[in-house]
Amino acid sequence: MSGHQFDFCAAMRLLCEDICRRHAAFRHIDMRRVAVTYSQTRTPAEWGIQAKLTPMRFEDGRLTMVRDGRVWAIQRLYHRGQELLYILTFYLPRFLNLSFSEKLVTVFHELYHVGPQFDGDIRRFDGKCYMHTGSQENYDRQMAAFAAQYLRRRPARRLYSFLEHDFPGLQSQFGNVVGLRLSIPRLIAVDDVAA
Repeated sequence: MSGHQFDFCAAMRLLCEDICRRHAAFRHIDMRRVAVTYSQTRTPAEWGIQAKLTPMRFEDGRLTMVRDGRVWAIQRLYHRGQELLYILTFYLPRFLNLSFSEKLVTVFHELYHVGPQFDGDIRRFDGKCYMHTGSQENYDRQMAAFAAQYLRRRPARRLYSFLEHDFPGLQSQFGNVVGLRLSIPRLIAVDDVAA
């Protein structure tokens, strides 16, 4: 974080690492195998996706899946010799224009999607709505509780203070907001499944 730019992804990575160290519900996450990225939103509208977690494996951590009679794999990504298992993407400036508490809940929301086995798959709940326990409202209420528990553990304010600013506020204080940008890996057809 120099006087001329703010590395959003580096700051977010430090915050996520601290959350995963301090909070028992997130200790299974190895942030060295999670890419923290951003994507620029096309419009300044406040509605729409704020962040997302992209798993790099299929259900139960499998490398392939069968769909429509074909075997599919996900393009694999590596960083410093380690395979990345997840991509955590924040949509800017939209994410930064949320309130502080909404931003923190969003961070916990996406991290909690990381599967408990940390095998590249997402956390799956019973029922049709396997991503949010059947109620995203209840899911986010739990994330708000996790965020409050984290703040009660008194993490260093420097780790989350950037979330107290909106996008123009960060720009006026630090200059350009920069970070890592990645294309979401593609599904690759491996082979036709024998009939």
